[in-house]
Amino acid sequence: MSDLAIELHWQRAEPGFQLGKYSAEHVVRYNNSYEVQVDAAPDWGGKPENTNPEQALASALSSCHMMTFLALCAKPGWPVASYHDYTEAHLGKNAKGQMSVIRIDLHSVVQFDTGFDIDDAALAEMQDRAHRYCFIANTLADSVEINVL
Repeated sequence: MSDLAIELHWQRAEPGFQLGKYSAEHVVRYNNSYEVQVDAAPDWGGKPENTNPEQALASALSSCHMMTFLALCAKPGWPVASYHDYTEAHLGKNAKGQMSVIRIDLHSVVQFDTGFDIDDAALAEMQDRAHRYCFIANTLADSVEINVL
């Protein structure tokens, strides 16, 4: 199996290190080339213009679901023309009473080539299959409610 990695770097910018008085802003590097500014969510003191870990988790799920969906559609020859998703990660307390991502909702819109028709039930079944085969969804299955809407 594959080993997949990122690099993360954080450097304290403040003279001292005290609770609530330091920045969590850091850089995550993918494939030794692409860098993303990451921070805490704004509700936890992060800069709103930076990505936060909860968004990154939602992004990973959305991307994995889409790639799984596309692969499954390609098998029977469903001509997907575009795929758009708006995904929301919801925070709350888990069964242990700890703050966590408790639910992620995917709101995908799929467009097919002109002239290709598929009924809503078949499309919903394909989305369900994509959810069942998605690596990230399977990773989160025991701890996060995932809704494909």
